[in-house]
Amino acid sequence: MKRVLWALIFGAAAGLQAQQPQPATTERDFLSRVRRLTVEGRRAGEGYWSPDGQRLVFQSEREPGNPFYQIYALDLASGDTTRISPGYGKTTCSFFRPNSDQILFASTHHDPRSKALQKEELDFRASGKERRYAWDYDPEFEIYAHTGRAESFTRLTNARGYDAEGSYSPDGRWIAFASNRDAFNRTLSGAEQKQLEIDPSYFAEIYIMRADGSGQRRLTSVPGYDGGPFFSPDGSRIVWRRFDEKGLIADVWTMKLDGTDARQVTDFGAMSWAPYIHPSREYLLFASNKLGFENFEVYMVDVEGRKEPIRVTYSDGFDGLPVPSPDGRRIAWTSSRGGGREGQIFLADWNHDRALAAIRQAPDRRR
Repeated sequence: MKRVLWALIFGAAAGLQAQQPQPATTERDFLSRVRRLTVEGRRAGEGYWSPDGQRLVFQSEREPGNPFYQIYALDLASGDTTRISPGYGKTTCSFFRPNSDQILFASTHHDPRSKALQKEELDFRASGKERRYAWDYDPEFEIYAHTGRAESFTRLTNARGYDAEGSYSPDGRWIAFASNRDAFNRTLSGAEQKQLEIDPSYFAEIYIMRADGSGQRRLTSVPGYDGGPFFSPDGSRIVWRRFDEKGLIADVWTMKLDGTDARQVTDFGAMSWAPYIHPSREYLLFASNKLGFENFEVYMVDVEGRKEPIRVTYSDGFDGLPVPSPDGRRIAWTSSRGGGREGQIFLADWNHDRALAAIRQAPDRRR
């Protein structure tokens, strides 16, 4: 998940490389009562709020016999955790549907090779060998909706290629998602075939469909990886991150639901991704490694990108995938600050007033 390559990023996270200037703001200006939400399993991340703010749905490696992510829902009041996905195969990118008991996620559990692939991965880990963790753009990934009943799933996509990174519109009628299906539904040139073998994410574009899976249509057509789309709080725009053709630099963009009026919000010359708009619609949160390839921090910027982004987190390693609560008073994000190289989900109270003041005081963006 570059909403996505975050697992790869965790594998490289090691800390700041040099001393940074004394900041005008600190983490304590924006975050208070920081606490760790997930403990179980090797890693967890991508926590997204239910519309009432009472639950989080997230992915975690914790299922016995399965080394891959599965989807879980956490009740914040009771602390009870329920598995949403089948328990086998690979999963990612879950989201609550507003005005419904459905939960969206991507999965490969229909693949007859699922359990064999699990065993292969477990055997590799047991051998003592190590490899750099990279996200698997498995072409078997399809988008499903959990209907609220045990082991009850509705398949929403059925196209060869990676279909994932889905999220619902605020009214629950639409789903924005990423797919590299274009690399599988046409004849590729020799150069394109080589690119697909090296980096299948290169072909990913943003799509939209109705909540029942109908009316699928493509919104972006730019070389390089477009992914991680989310709707604005009023449902009028989509925010996402766009990588350059080399896959090393990414920036935050927004567009209308028909793909028009695309606007670039950030310009760090770094990997800036995982954007999410605050419910106030005044600003958005995102992650970036502006301070060095191995150090990701959370930033915020006004939704038009007129101001210079402001740093929010100050922790060596990885802080990213920030998601504000529906009332805008809390933030959930994925962090390695708990120790080790793997990430878990953290929660903190969010100072919206201080955030607004800091954005107003931020210098204008150099253009």
